[in-house]
Amino acid sequence: MSLQAKLDAFKADFEAGKPPYNVPASVIEIMHRATAELIALGVAGNALKAGDTAPSFILNNPDDAPVSSSELLAKGPLVLSFYRGVWCPYCNMELQALEAALPAFRKLGANLIAISPQTAVNSRKSVRQNNLDFPILSDVHNDVAAAFGLRFVLPDYLVQLYTSLKNDLPSFNGDDSWTLPMPGRFVIGQDGVILYAEVNPDYTRRPEPEDMLPALRKAAQSISG
Repeated sequence: MSLQAKLDAFKADFEAGKPPYNVPASVIEIMHRATAELIALGVAGNALKAGDTAPSFILNNPDDAPVSSSELLAKGPLVLSFYRGVWCPYCNMELQALEAALPAFRKLGANLIAISPQTAVNSRKSVRQNNLDFPILSDVHNDVAAAFGLRFVLPDYLVQLYTSLKNDLPSFNGDDSWTLPMPGRFVIGQDGVILYAEVNPDYTRRPEPEDMLPALRKAAQSISG
């Protein structure tokens, strides 16, 4: 089953209020409103695209060790996945799909990293729960996400909803800004140029990991050539 098929199946059960979710229709309506407004604002158009130069960054992994994008790119192409946090079921399914595709990425000489605004404790939880063999880096304040054009501020009514659901982003992220990244996936060549970019303001929509393979093959050919 494709990643999107799994996400669609989960979404259908979640929005139908089936156990164990039991989510009221009023909550679903608010979530739909927030997504529709984010789409209408056109913020995804500000995200970096294929052909743009990716910003360099240094972020800490869950063990508080710094990880440098330039050092990773010196070894090969880089696959980046920006995701919202361990509390997001859609994100966890995406991480699992990326883990399944990791051998194919590594065969083409690429490294894979995930980037999230959450604290190191929550990133360790993400790694453990999803059995990941790739690092999650902590993007405090979503600064790197902003550099890629992904950061947005949650509207007040969504903040109220999240708070009522005990989805306390300031606690998850160690930051009271109430910002999140739009889910984004990038392939960066060793020269720092973005070869693949997919950003969607609808967090229930994620590209397939296999969608990045053509860009990675192109990068591998340029290295070998």
